[in-house]
Amino acid sequence: MLGTVLGVGSFVAVLGLTSTAAGQIGDSFSMLQNTTVTVDDAGPGTGRSVYQDPVMDFPPDTDARLKRLNGVVDGGVWWSVPLHNPTVSARPGVTAASSGAMDGSRDGLHILAASPGALHAMQPTLSSGTLFNDFHQHRKERVCLLGSSAAHLLKITRADDQPAVFIDGAAYTVLGVVADTQRLPQSLLSVIIPADTALDAYGAPVDNPAQALIRTRAGAAALIAEQAPLALRPDHPGLLHAVPPVDPHALRDRISTDMSGLFLVLAAICLVVGAVGIANTTLVAVLERTGEIGLRRALGARRRHITTQFITESTVLGALGGLIGTATGVAVVLGTSLARRWTAVLEPYTIVPAPLIGVVIGFLAGLYPALRAARIEPLEALRH
Repeated sequence: MLGTVLGVGSFVAVLGLTSTAAGQIGDSFSMLQNTTVTVDDAGPGTGRSVYQDPVMDFPPDTDARLKRLNGVVDGGVWWSVPLHNPTVSARPGVTAASSGAMDGSRDGLHILAASPGALHAMQPTLSSGTLFNDFHQHRKERVCLLGSSAAHLLKITRADDQPAVFIDGAAYTVLGVVADTQRLPQSLLSVIIPADTALDAYGAPVDNPAQALIRTRAGAAALIAEQAPLALRPDHPGLLHAVPPVDPHALRDRISTDMSGLFLVLAAICLVVGAVGIANTTLVAVLERTGEIGLRRALGARRRHITTQFITESTVLGALGGLIGTATGVAVVLGTSLARRWTAVLEPYTIVPAPLIGVVIGFLAGLYPALRAARIEPLEALRH
């Protein structure tokens, strides 16, 4: 019966926890992911560049075009500046040969170029200073923002006195220090400069194509992903590829299917163990009660009576195991939901038939021992 309890309890608990966990996915699906769309430069070098450079397919007014789309909160273009192992220092005149931690310099920090729209779409939190804006962008000002990790490495903690950092010897005024960001976490280990400044000083991206980062209103991401390439490049929308967020319903269904498939196999194994246990116990009972069987047969009991007796016993064991297992499985689901502060989801089609599973397991497990008991001859049984 314990095997049946474990099997039926696992069956109920698995289905209940799967339904409960799947229900939480829709609630806990990240609002951040649900409002983020990225647009990749899918065809660098294949179209006419509006930046007079054959490797960049985003228009110069990307921010304005994205902003005009209904459902877009902020959006803009960003890329990794094509500098290999740049030397970034808090002091002038530092080269790769003389750089070191003692003079506030650091090799290998990332240099990112971002438009003001992309900067706002990142939703940065500043610990000091302010963000650069359209003024700095259009005038190609040599200003920058420091991610928190980059600022720590460069030993710059404040931006109110407008310190400078030097990228391969070129001075950039630090306008702000980014403590955290909702999107593009790599920016925390980077120096961020205006996009037009980067194009003027270092050219368009080469190794890593530019991307557009779009922050949308809730529920608008899928539509914006369809509209953005056409809005940015109406002449050749195929040059841009928009990536919408994952559909939370599809994600929930996929996870639910995976979890159900895995754990139902474990529940089935437990049920098989329970069935084998009942069959073994009933078979041992038949062997131990051979004298009783012979006596009953001698007093007039027929084969069907013996068969019914042992099938009834095994079926009752299975039914009790099913009832106790169902109660145990429900308790596990409720306890887990309370501990995780979830809303328990128990489907009737998993709870109602669960005790019947125990009945079926008990019946099938006791069938062979009952038939074997019915075949025992009375005279041979009485000799035992």
